[in-house]
Amino acid sequence: MTAASDTTRVLDSLRRIVRSLRESSRAAEADLGVSGAQLFVVRALAEAPALSLNELAARTHTHQSTVSMVVKRLVARRLVARSISARDGRRLVLRLTARGRALLARAPLAAQDALIAGLAALASRDRRALAAGLQRLVEAMRLHDAEPAMFFEE
Repeated sequence: MTAASDTTRVLDSLRRIVRSLRESSRAAEADLGVSGAQLFVVRALAEAPALSLNELAARTHTHQSTVSMVVKRLVARRLVARSISARDGRRLVLRLTARGRALLARAPLAAQDALIAGLAALASRDRRALAAGLQRLVEAMRLHDAEPAMFFEE
């Protein structure tokens, strides 16, 4: 293989992934009125009865400040509720509301779920190599200081 064909393979793979994420986000917006990122967060909240913001960030593989902005939008739409933990009065927890559960009942999987499942299906050495290669690409593009926002969340 040549460097040019390797570059084409990488670009074609990235295009397929980005297209899937974009189409999933557009479909969620059209069908449910939420972004793909918001749907992804709603689904993550459905997997646990109550999560802190840090726990939610870990589950979504996203920085806390990024997921916080998505949560604010979901709270404003009354899909998610914030409350004080019954176990620890200093801890805020997030829960899906009945409205959030109803939305999720009619929602397809977000493309982020498929992306994470695909990454999990890779052999650990392949996943590490992909992570290292993508990190080097980000650095070569001088994007390492850019905020890694959730996919297609403004």
